[in-house]
Parts: sequence; C-alpha cells; structure tokens
Amino acid sequence: MKKIILPVTALCLLFFASCTKSNKTIIRMQHIEEGVASPTSIEELKDAISKYQERVADIQLANGQIGIWHKILATRYLDKKMYGEALKSFEKALEYYPDNQNLYYYVGLCAGYMSHAAMDYDADGYSEKRDNYLKLSEEAYLRAIEIEPRYARALYGLSILYVFELGQEDKAIPHLEKLLTIETKNIDAMFVLARAYYMNYEFDKSVEVYDKIISLTKSPERKAEAEANRELAKSAAFTN
Repeated sequence: MKKIILPVTALCLLFFASCTKSNKTIIRMQHIEEGVASPTSIEELKDAISKYQERVADIQLANGQIGIWHKILATRYLDKKMYGEALKSFEKALEYYPDNQNLYYYVGLCAGYMSHAAMDYDADGYSEKRDNYLKLSEEAYLRAIEIEPRYARALYGLSILYVFELGQEDKAIPHLEKLLTIETKNIDAMFVLARAYYMNYEFDKSVEVYDKIISLTKSPERKAEAEANRELAKSAAFTN
C-alpha cells in the first residue's frame, strides 16, 4: 500500500486547523469553568472581575500557606541544629514574606552558624565560603533592623557577629548601646558591650559597664567574671 504524502501546504493547513480547534476547546472549557465568556455589559464586566478576584484571592491564600509551611519546616531543622537546611527553608519563606523581620533574623542566625562549617581555607587562612556566610548573616541582621529598628534579638545577633566573628567592635557599639536602651538589664549585652569598649581602647567605658553588671547581676559566677574583667580594663586604662 502506498503511503499518502500530503503537500507541505496541506500539512500546514491541517496543523493550524488543529491548533484553532484546540484553542477554541480550551477557551470553551475555561468559560464553562469560570462562567465568564466575553463580558461587554456593566453587569457582565462586574461579574467577570468578581470571579477572577476570587481566583487571585485563592492563589494568594495558597502562597501564604506555603510560606508558613516553609517557616515551620525551617524551625524544625533549627531545633535539630540542621542549620544549612534551616537556612534554605527560611530563605524560601522570605520569597513569600519579604518584609518579615523574624525571617531575616533567623537567616542571619543560621548563616552565622554555617560560617563555622566552612572547610575551604587557603594557605593564608582565608575561606571564601565562610566569608560569604558572614556577609549573608550581616546583611540579614541589618535588614531585620531596617524593618524593625527596635528588634532586640537582631541588634544582639549583629553585635555578636561584629565582636566575635568579624573583629569589628566599633560597629557593634552603637547597636549594643541602642539595645540597652530597650532592654536596660540585659546582662549578656552588657558583657559584649564592655568587651567591645575594651577592644576599641575605650577602657573607662568598659569599666563603667562592668561596674553596672556587678551591681545588677545575682549570679556569683557572672559577678566574679565582671570583677576580673573590670580589673583588666582598669589596668589597661592606667598603662595607656
């Protein structure tokens, strides 16, 4: 039996006829599903807008729920100290809630932890991976504070990053001073501030903060630590 070979023109006509039929079918099904054909009158237009608004609202609700689930998943990972997976999930949640200061705080926290897992140190002791995590942590904390300037946890987290990870005590000082106007008896923040003053050669201010810790703390261990550090700060102030 001979095969029937159609001319190119005929094939094209068949193709476009098929596409046109398919498109009409899709459009017809869409009309049935949505109950919206080709609105022209005021009432028809209002009805069409209402139906499509309902669909948009459903999509927004679904997206919002997905963002919440990513956040919940991230906190589960965080509870298990799986900081890398937690970081990914918090970043995913930010795609749905880009102005949520809490999500930025947790990104900063997880990125800070992940900086400790860097293994790509070169001969000079530099790690690009660690550096990238620290930059991400700093940027996330700063964004959290930009959204909520009195966000105490982000102020503290950023200060820890500057003092203990980046060696930029001068940058930590204003954030810690602001934090202590919000949480006036935060002993942990006071210790970090006193250390930052000391490392920044502001020994008298360091002594003042240690004096305040001694007067406030009820912990014998913390009081003894503050007294020992105060003596070091006094000695440094005397010799300088």
